[in-house]
Amino acid sequence: MGREDTGFGVGAVILSFFIGGIVGAGVALLVAPKKGEDTRKIIKDFAEDAKEKVEGYIHDVKEKTSTYVEKGKGFIEKEKNIVNKAVEAGKEAYEKGKHS
Repeated sequence: MGREDTGFGVGAVILSFFIGGIVGAGVALLVAPKKGEDTRKIIKDFAEDAKEKVEGYIHDVKEKTSTYVEKGKGFIEKEKNIVNKAVEAGKEAYEKGKHS
């Protein structure tokens, strides 16, 4: 049984949960019975932590993407060489057949 493509990558799902967590935590902080100054400090600290985590995720995604791009380039170059050799062999066979 084949795997169905839902159109959502792992990164998108993780990011969705992360954003949902941020929104939920923000709502919880806003309705919690604390002084405004305390709440603002908590929100500021939470936002800074979230920003650092997002920057880390972005860095990881960039690294993985560049790795896959490099692997793809190597694969394409290898396949291109195989195709070129096959074309040359076909031309040689054609020329030999034509002159026979």
